[in-house]
Amino acid sequence: MTKALIIVDVQPTFCEGGELGVDGGNAVAERIAAYVDAHRDDYAYLATTQDWHIEPGSHWSDEPDYVDTWPRHGAAGTPNADLHPAVRALDIPHHFKKGQYSAAYSGFEGIEDDTDRVQSREEFAALRDHGATLAQALADAGVIDVDVVGIAESHCVKETALDALHLGYRVTVFEDLTVPVSEELGVAARKEMAAAGIRLADSEPAA
Repeated sequence: MTKALIIVDVQPTFCEGGELGVDGGNAVAERIAAYVDAHRDDYAYLATTQDWHIEPGSHWSDEPDYVDTWPRHGAAGTPNADLHPAVRALDIPHHFKKGQYSAAYSGFEGIEDDTDRVQSREEFAALRDHGATLAQALADAGVIDVDVVGIAESHCVKETALDALHLGYRVTVFEDLTVPVSEELGVAARKEMAAAGIRLADSEPAA
């Protein structure tokens, strides 16, 4: 078994009622949970990623442009930065937190951190320097194929999938287990991923 599942940023901050809530976020969280319950044994490695912003600089703005700057969201240590309850209940063993001190869209920019503690810049840098990264974890697990799901398809899912592809993995994004910020941005993201060589599929293909 050489397949990994990466669950990207399924957090209340990105679901309905959150600071950057995406329509359909809660439903996607429930579908991901059902998928993992049915397919956990298909994977050698499972991980979640989370926006976990401590002091992300200009990534947060009181006058966001929703391209490079955003309203305050995913604030480390707050309930909305936690995993969505449906995903938290899965007891996934590995958790990568990203964006502590700068913008970060890809899960590969994070560090493995299974605590809810807010870290200093020095602690964050030390963990990265010691290889507590998603890239190192996948390499150590002997992964060949990476499946990516989560929120939002047009941003962090896309960037995580592209980084996995660039690292040499065979990558699939399950379209029914993700949701974009908008349909227009979702179409553009799917075109970009498909053109790069990422497989787009349903998690439960028709018989």
